[in-house]
Amino acid sequence: MSDIYTAIVDISHAPLDPAAALDFVSDPRFGGIATFIGRVRQHNLGRAVTGVSYDLFEPLALRTFQEIAERAREEVGGPLKLYIAHAKGHLRIGDLAVVIAAATPHRDEAFRACRFAIEAVKHKAPIWKQEHYVDGDSAWSEGCSLCEEHREAERLAANHGGDTHGHGR
Repeated sequence: MSDIYTAIVDISHAPLDPAAALDFVSDPRFGGIATFIGRVRQHNLGRAVTGVSYDLFEPLALRTFQEIAERAREEVGGPLKLYIAHAKGHLRIGDLAVVIAAATPHRDEAFRACRFAIEAVKHKAPIWKQEHYVDGDSAWSEGCSLCEEHREAERLAANHGGDTHGHGR
């Protein structure tokens, strides 16, 4: 059995399952298990949200997840079981959008692998998110969450010759 599991889950057929993630990574070799569960929240950037729609190119997304898992293994420098699953389709407030679980011999590596995986999924995977708002409007999310959170910091750093996000120019 492989130590890496990746999936895209069509939310109209079944929800994401955190218990399946924990079952997959549970292994007597590993004492540390870390999980990340991302849910649809009711507010974003000052706007009331009614739901989101995720669209993606499944073969490329799965290949990207596999590359992320392999890179996570390199990052922790040791044995790792990793589960990455992302939803596609229309999600309501509270629905699960992403589930990641990482297991390693010790907690530090598990936390690092889980954090690495979610940040890489948000930053590199070909997944497009459209938010739907209470007022009936909708908008496609611009770029990764890291880019959005650090946009102003990068503008300031650019004025001073620095780069706070690692993109280069």
